[in-house]
Amino acid sequence: MSWTNVISLLGGLALFLYGMQMMSSGLEAAAGNRMKKILEKLTSNRFLGVLVGAGITAVIQSSSATTVMVVGFVNAGMMTLKQAVWIIMGANIGTTVTGLLIALDIGELAPFIAFVGVALIVFVKNTKVHHWAHIVAGIGILFIGMEMMSGAMKPLREYQPFIDLMASMSNPVLGILFGAGFTALIQSSSASIGILQGLAASGVISLGSAIFILFGQNIGTCITALLASVGTNRAAKRTTIIHLSFNILGTTIFTLLALLVPGFVGFIEGVVPGDAVSDIAGMHTIFNIVTTILLLPFGTVLAKFATMILPERAVEESGVRSLRHINSIALTDYHVGNSAMVINGVKKELNRMCKMVRKNVDESYLAVLEGKPTRLPGVQETEEYIDYLNKEISKYISQIISIETNEADSARISAYFRIAGNLERIGDHAINICEYTNMLAEKNIRFSETARAEITQMKDISLKTLDIVADIDVLNVEQLSEIAALEQQIDDMTDVFRHNQMARMHSGSCSDEACILYSEMLTDFERVGDHILNIGQILAAIE
Repeated sequence: MSWTNVISLLGGLALFLYGMQMMSSGLEAAAGNRMKKILEKLTSNRFLGVLVGAGITAVIQSSSATTVMVVGFVNAGMMTLKQAVWIIMGANIGTTVTGLLIALDIGELAPFIAFVGVALIVFVKNTKVHHWAHIVAGIGILFIGMEMMSGAMKPLREYQPFIDLMASMSNPVLGILFGAGFTALIQSSSASIGILQGLAASGVISLGSAIFILFGQNIGTCITALLASVGTNRAAKRTTIIHLSFNILGTTIFTLLALLVPGFVGFIEGVVPGDAVSDIAGMHTIFNIVTTILLLPFGTVLAKFATMILPERAVEESGVRSLRHINSIALTDYHVGNSAMVINGVKKELNRMCKMVRKNVDESYLAVLEGKPTRLPGVQETEEYIDYLNKEISKYISQIISIETNEADSARISAYFRIAGNLERIGDHAINICEYTNMLAEKNIRFSETARAEITQMKDISLKTLDIVADIDVLNVEQLSEIAALEQQIDDMTDVFRHNQMARMHSGSCSDEACILYSEMLTDFERVGDHILNIGQILAAIE
């Protein structure tokens, strides 16, 4: 085998993996946040869950990418461990599509398929068409790469050391280890199985020697999900345990069948008509379908087993400020389902931020009514956390927005950026109100009963308006109208309360210091209403 063949093999592998990446990014751009809604509707039923996993994997030609997406969803709390089991089982079935297409010799059409995809990207100016065109072009490029690899491996059938190596793969342990190791190295079972089929097409390896390598490849594909689970929570790590357990159990079952059942290889060759390439594709398909059928009734048991391996542990509250629902993993490994994870994570962080803001608004008004600064330290601490969240959420969004490919999701993320800013400003006005208690205590200022009643009204309507936007989700027309009406009521109350204040000042029932503080508080009260309306309008505009 010459250097030219080696370079051709590496170039073919590069095209294969790049085509897979194109399909994955195309699906992500086309589906985006809708991936979460699709999975929510369909994964409640185990059979539909398997079909969804198989369908997504068939489109992107990568069970690893599907499993990584599932790990991310479980880590983000968007999917339960039980739902993840069905998707993973389906992904193992969906990954057989590549081998079947190779067996059907679709490689001859690959240049035309790639041309159609690229033509749509170049000549059609519709962005949505571009997303699906990336999937089509990716399929073509993937199989062009497969053809290159197959051609590069033909000289190996005359290379005796390699022939001897492949002959040794009839040893179950060596075959499984070799298949698992090679697949883990290139992180794609579809690519490694394609290479195995290329060797079979070149006459270098028979089904009898390839079968154990094939079993090992199903284990090796778990490495991508295992790497993706680094830095995730324990629930996400359990997902990778389920994936690994599924493939190890399947490998164990079929290895025992191959060793203990006489004529097992001949039976497979009889069931799947055609050459060794078709036999490998058929064996891979039978392996995953049969394993899924056998383990489908025990999906819950697999989930419990994973929980037993990684049990829950008490979470220690360190008091350190942190982002709980978003992390840098999404930025370093942008893959299918990432839009849904990013949006879900940012939304949850904004919900945390909104609850802190509401708490501070409530505490600040109560502090003023008490006339003492005893609540101020707690409010200041929460305000610092609000500022921290605004800074970190804004920084995260500014990084993710540059690589977001779905237009609707990009607009939503931009909206969340503006919402964070408005929440931070409401927090600033809350701390202003609470800090007035310092002067109230120093000057021994006491508001009149009328002013105290007005302050209570300010508190109640501020909290009522905040509660409408508390979930940071899309608002309907009725909710926006309610916020607008309440904001107008806040403006009207501000005018009335200022007039009442002037009347008290003229009558001498309100001191100068109390009037100044009350006037400042009314300004903060009005600004809080303005920022809540801004948030409502932003949420209502999200598609």
